[in-house]
Amino acid sequence: MKKYSKETICIQGGYEPKNGDPRILPIFQSTTYKYDDADEVGKLFDLEVEGHMYSRISNPTVEALEKKIAELEGGVGALATSSGQSANLIAVLNICNAGEHLIAMSNLYGGTFTLFTSTLKKMGIDVTFVDYKADEEEILSKIKPNTKLIFGETIGNPGVDVLDIENIARIAHDNKIPLIVDNTFATPYLCRPFEFGADIVTHSTTKYIDGHATSVGGIIVDSGKFNWIESGKFPHLTDPDPSYHGLSYTEEFDILEDLEQALRS
Repeated sequence: MKKYSKETICIQGGYEPKNGDPRILPIFQSTTYKYDDADEVGKLFDLEVEGHMYSRISNPTVEALEKKIAELEGGVGALATSSGQSANLIAVLNICNAGEHLIAMSNLYGGTFTLFTSTLKKMGIDVTFVDYKADEEEILSKIKPNTKLIFGETIGNPGVDVLDIENIARIAHDNKIPLIVDNTFATPYLCRPFEFGADIVTHSTTKYIDGHATSVGGIIVDSGKFNWIESGKFPHLTDPDPSYHGLSYTEEFDILEDLEQALRS
């Protein structure tokens, strides 16, 4: 597989036109997709084959964006959402259930801070904030048996505080929990948190990734490196799920359909 520069990925990533295809990715403005018979659609619903069923779940244009950002970040897959706050909310809710706990840096963007202190509280998820420069002992003192993740921003908004991703990732992994990093401010062009130990990255694509102030959106990228099974703390991701044909979900994206917050093309 060829490795392209960041500049090339920014332009070409996520879309590989075949002979005779449009050189520029089309905008697919369709809610649904044609198949020759009901059996093919049945296989899609049974998760036996890949494909697009309904644009609330996936869309070829949005899929190209997801592939592009996943490639830029060095992740294995991505999920586009309707906003950056939607990305942060889905990333957390896919890991934390009611009655559980997470640790977050205290220098977060105001909207994210409110999301964590108000919205998550209403959902029964407790959040403890620590200073982004807190030492290991202080962070360890905040970790509880039901702590499921640590959350921070690569560069705090608006304080421009730089997170020591390697240190926080080490603390998280020593306690068998993932680190989620909001990389909006830095962008994958300037920093790739996975290279420093982060497990999941989020973005408000409305900001630098959009770049021309026309589209609100967000995205979640999975590194594919966190061992959800070995951790033993995430049975809702690793045990068979009867609502999804007995499959287990060790990826970051299974809550999408329930929340219906996919990015519309």
